[in-house]
Amino acid sequence: MKVVILAGGQGTRLREETEFIPKPLVEIGGRPILWHIMQFFASHGHTDFVVLVGYKGDAIRRYFLDYPALESDFTVQLSPGSQPVFHSTRAALPWQVSVVETGLKTLTAGRLLAGRRFFDSEPFLLTYGDGLADVDLSMLLAQHASGNADLTLSVASPRSRFGAVEVSGDGIVSSFREKPEQSSWVNIGFMVANPAALDLIEGDEPLEEGPLDRLVSKGKLGAYKHEGFFHPMDTLRDVESLNLLWEGGSAPWKVWSGDA
Repeated sequence: MKVVILAGGQGTRLREETEFIPKPLVEIGGRPILWHIMQFFASHGHTDFVVLVGYKGDAIRRYFLDYPALESDFTVQLSPGSQPVFHSTRAALPWQVSVVETGLKTLTAGRLLAGRRFFDSEPFLLTYGDGLADVDLSMLLAQHASGNADLTLSVASPRSRFGAVEVSGDGIVSSFREKPEQSSWVNIGFMVANPAALDLIEGDEPLEEGPLDRLVSKGKLGAYKHEGFFHPMDTLRDVESLNLLWEGGSAPWKVWSGDA
């Protein structure tokens, strides 16, 4: 099953990094978050990727075109026509990656329309290029296959960044909960969609508004409740938190074996 990754946004809330590189190339543990996302899907057997780029998309193109050189020791003769000889296999991955230009300022649903010729022949997995989770993809796919939805998204009940305080009339705290879980469910990406879901897109618009609302009105939007780990990468603080998890050997999204 193809994995479609929305990787074209400008990442304005992470301007410290995205002024120079696209958000999906911001590094966690020395490798782009995009690599981590792809490793996660590959560990579940999904290795055919379509990466929809826009803002600083050339950097993502170069990353994949240069991947063997970036990940290997090599020898090169500095003469016309010579080809490098790579001396390690750690760069070898059984992945197919299609990088598709979708426009600098295109919105998320518009990006899907721009690249749909690469993935609209059968159901496909879909996610964003800036969030990590340990979603059980087999359960997600099973729920989608057994239901009536044209798109099933993973949802989670995230913890608040702040402690919740209840204060009585006399100014005394009656309850304090540090970073409680919120009562609502939020979309965390990690979706599976039928091609029919693409037919509900009406031009360049956010996926999260028009198309999903139309699916709701038709009774065709499903939700898989994920109660495990999820962490977006929206701010520099998020980057630091994800790096700490990786460096501490406790990254829940690392479901693959080996040091990579």
